[in-house]
Amino acid sequence: MIQQGQTIGIIGGGQLGQMMALDAKLTGMRVIILDPTPDCPAGQCADDQIVAEYSDIAAIEELAQRSDVLTYEFENVDLKALEDVADKVYIPQGTQLLYTTKNRIREKTFLRDAGLQTAPFRAVKNRSDLDRAITELGYPCVLKTCEGGYDGHGQEVLHSASDLDKCDGILSTKDAILEGWVPFKEECSVMVARNENGEVTTFPVSENIHRNEILHLSIVPARIPGKLRKRAEEMAVKIADAINLCGILGVEMFVGDDGELYVNELAPRPHNSGHYTIEACNFSQFAIHNRAICNWPLPKIKLLQDVVMVNVLGQHVEGVRKMIAQKPDWHFHDYGKAEVRHNRKMGHVTILTDDLDTTVKEIADTHIWD
Repeated sequence: MIQQGQTIGIIGGGQLGQMMALDAKLTGMRVIILDPTPDCPAGQCADDQIVAEYSDIAAIEELAQRSDVLTYEFENVDLKALEDVADKVYIPQGTQLLYTTKNRIREKTFLRDAGLQTAPFRAVKNRSDLDRAITELGYPCVLKTCEGGYDGHGQEVLHSASDLDKCDGILSTKDAILEGWVPFKEECSVMVARNENGEVTTFPVSENIHRNEILHLSIVPARIPGKLRKRAEEMAVKIADAINLCGILGVEMFVGDDGELYVNELAPRPHNSGHYTIEACNFSQFAIHNRAICNWPLPKIKLLQDVVMVNVLGQHVEGVRKMIAQKPDWHFHDYGKAEVRHNRKMGHVTILTDDLDTTVKEIADTHIWD
């Protein structure tokens, strides 16, 4: 059990690392960040930052030597580097979780073997593999890179043979997956956490609305039948136990037109759709992640009030800042990124509410997110 005053090392210095670090500081931990960008969001609130590339083995070794427990804020961590320092620092999440979730074929295979329902899928190495897979799965379908994709990057939706010319970039990786289309009504997610003692806790189910493959709104509780919400939490717990989770895990799902839940992706870290937990729950997803990796007891999560979270991308920053003078009940989060870019996540707004639909309309009526 990691004690107050000991040091958490975090690989990655973006907004997830920042919010992990902020919680860690509140609970009396010291925090060191490894990130190549000086004064990165997490570095701004940590005790120290090692400015180095994630592939810098010497830097990862230094982080390990200076930390009591090591974690990460994104999937694209060098597995070999983690394995090399496993004898120098406590890595409660281990490497098997990352090994499974950073590759879509391994992830989907794990989910299928664990008895969870997913979209049908085929491994694709080249054009002939793709042609064969399309014959088997049909249109529409989605071609994705097996590793490295996020927010719509590294994937193409294929509606007909006329879309095949868009696949060359993904096929050039020689490591792709074709997924059959799941007709769905809603997208939702569950954050689930587990500590080394095997204690598990889950957060309320979030209904997620995306625009251009980037999360736009998270609405909690999800506006789906209660039995589906309960089933989603049960599925998340099943996944956590099957993968021997330590830390927090985001489980993204589709609510199919057939009324069934399909697991889409796993995120072995805090997740954008869980940001609402900072204001709306008795513990945030970041607090629970830190507790889990430190092997502290895990509480039962309570939703204190219904909530809507809206992402702030680069093109929304100016409009959102004007809202500060007009919306006293909105919680404004800014990640402190140095460069504002179109479609870059710059912050989020959380709104506690007694009427979810009215709050969703209130957000739309600002026309900031048109």
